[in-house]
Amino acid sequence: MNAKASASSLLSNRFVQVILMSTLFLQIGIWVRNIAILLYVKKMTHDDAFAVSLISVAEYAPIFVFSFVGGTFADRWRPKRTMVSCDLLSAASIVAILLAMMFGSWKIVFFATFVSSILSQFSQPAGLKLFKLHVPEHLLQKGMSAYQTLFAVFMIFGPVVGMYVYQTYGIETAISIMGIAFLLSAASLSFLPRDRKMDGEGEKARVWEDIKAGVRYIRSSVILRNLGGAFFAVGLGFGLIQPLSIFLITERLGRPESDLQWFSLINGIAMIIGGVAAMSFSSKVSPQKLLTFSMAAVGLTTAAMGLSTNYAVTLALQFISGLVFPCVNIGINTLMMQNTEESFLGRVNGILSPLFTGSMVVTMMVSGIAKNAFSLVAVFILAGMFILAGVLALIPLFKVKDGLKAKTADLPDRV
Repeated sequence: MNAKASASSLLSNRFVQVILMSTLFLQIGIWVRNIAILLYVKKMTHDDAFAVSLISVAEYAPIFVFSFVGGTFADRWRPKRTMVSCDLLSAASIVAILLAMMFGSWKIVFFATFVSSILSQFSQPAGLKLFKLHVPEHLLQKGMSAYQTLFAVFMIFGPVVGMYVYQTYGIETAISIMGIAFLLSAASLSFLPRDRKMDGEGEKARVWEDIKAGVRYIRSSVILRNLGGAFFAVGLGFGLIQPLSIFLITERLGRPESDLQWFSLINGIAMIIGGVAAMSFSSKVSPQKLLTFSMAAVGLTTAAMGLSTNYAVTLALQFISGLVFPCVNIGINTLMMQNTEESFLGRVNGILSPLFTGSMVVTMMVSGIAKNAFSLVAVFILAGMFILAGVLALIPLFKVKDGLKAKTADLPDRV
């Protein structure tokens, strides 16, 4: 399609308007949840590090258990109905949590994160299917740019909102706001067009066979195979450095711990600028080039941050990394949607996403050990090398013609 992609045509798209509004409410609920529950658990356990770590377990564990299943059912179920149902179930779980807290069971707050994470494994792939259905292909990359920019905005303001709500009104009000946010998200989604009947709807569930068909679908596509390799490599790199950012500030730069907030602020501002900039030029750059360039920049800046001993230089590197990082997510999601048939999109997302999360969690677990065994500098360089290895996995995609879809003539939608 040669239609000119513009910001005005994107934002005038009814689906984009609705999905951004829904995402706005969800981000409010999620950030209030993240910060309020974190502070509440720290208070109730007297800063018990193990109890605090269980919050991350409750958030990430469902990705491994439910991502494959959620993606499979997203291909079977009507996407709008799936997303609305997930929001309503999330709101209902909030009511149950509030009732349990009234009877003195404060540990039920972990359940809020756990349930929300489970339901997101069904809702997220359904959202991608809606993108595929309702956004013209020439606007997909711009749509993902707007989507990522909204996430970047909340990386700055989300913690502020969450902390204000908790410190001003307490945990009960914070959890209530979560429930209201989920209800408002569901109400926003009601303005989407009516779902059409899905091909697999009403069939007897054969989840394992559908998952295997999804794996074969990915293996049949050079784009999706290499994209999976990039997912895995980036996850390895991010997992190594994510727990060690504080040590980069205190040990490598000799700065106080409080300076971490400035790194987070710079990163968030850069991500907003990068997301907005991507909306203006993304239609002129193929997703392969966008993803490859941005991953290379992130890999190089990661290694350079480990080598730097100058505060200003490290801060500048953090800004550059944040500036290009939205393009990583934009490129990945655009490539996945452009090169996956609608009937397989949920399963492709459900299979590829755990590659990133799984590799990230593995290296997060060993990052502290690696730092003690080698050095902080070595870990950051290794992380940069992992990300650059993901760039190598993308190079073959430059030989693939734009718009090529996975070859699935010999792969039936149901097996």
